[in-house]
Amino acid sequence: MDYGVGVRRKEMALQSGTLLPLVFPKHSSGAMAHAQEIRVCTNRTCRKQGSFQTLETLSALAPPNLAVNSCGCLGRCGAGPNLAILPDGFIVAHCGTPAQAAQLVATLFSRDDADATSSLEALALRKRAEIEFQNRNLSEAELLLSQAIDSEPFGGMHVLFKCRSVVRLELGNYRGALQDAREALNLAPRYSEAYICQGDAFLALNEFESAEQSYLASLDIDPLIRRSKSFKARILKLQEKVAAVNTS
Repeated sequence: MDYGVGVRRKEMALQSGTLLPLVFPKHSSGAMAHAQEIRVCTNRTCRKQGSFQTLETLSALAPPNLAVNSCGCLGRCGAGPNLAILPDGFIVAHCGTPAQAAQLVATLFSRDDADATSSLEALALRKRAEIEFQNRNLSEAELLLSQAIDSEPFGGMHVLFKCRSVVRLELGNYRGALQDAREALNLAPRYSEAYICQGDAFLALNEFESAEQSYLASLDIDPLIRRSKSFKARILKLQEKVAAVNTS
């Protein structure tokens, strides 16, 4: 049966916090270790069962080498939220809570329950930091993100460093912001948002050539950002700063 993503009918279920194989091929554990992408059904039934929350959690916890995307119906409507693990084509059913999503990522990379728990705790700290940042409590946001980083979750570290880079830039700690952006890129070399943060830090430090190179690198990874107002504003600010230096 075709599920729209080239997925074969190999199924697992997450029940009571335990990953249970339903139809599990021989040597499947080795195949699972090579997972490259998780696709989350966001069709109507799975959406009602919480697939958007699952998608958000998986995106936040996934290591840089694991892509997480939405997709259409995978079949088994009513047993969702349903996921597909590619390229091997496993179907995962009933992955409807953050704990189950974290456990799935931990299982894919042969980590234990403690790793799943620490990743969820780091994600909770990051969400608290986002609220503090929105409320302009920048020092508290930085502290929360530092606590999340110090917990060393197995997934999402590149996002944590990127977020702290943004906060440190707002605090005026430009060197710290640059260091965090570089840490994010060390973990995820194709992370366009980290290149944006690196460019912002270079721009604040008046290192214009490096800022331009960082922005161009982000554009090379994600050409669609060229259309965003924020990216256009960054380029305009860079041009204005360069012009001011050239005319002074």
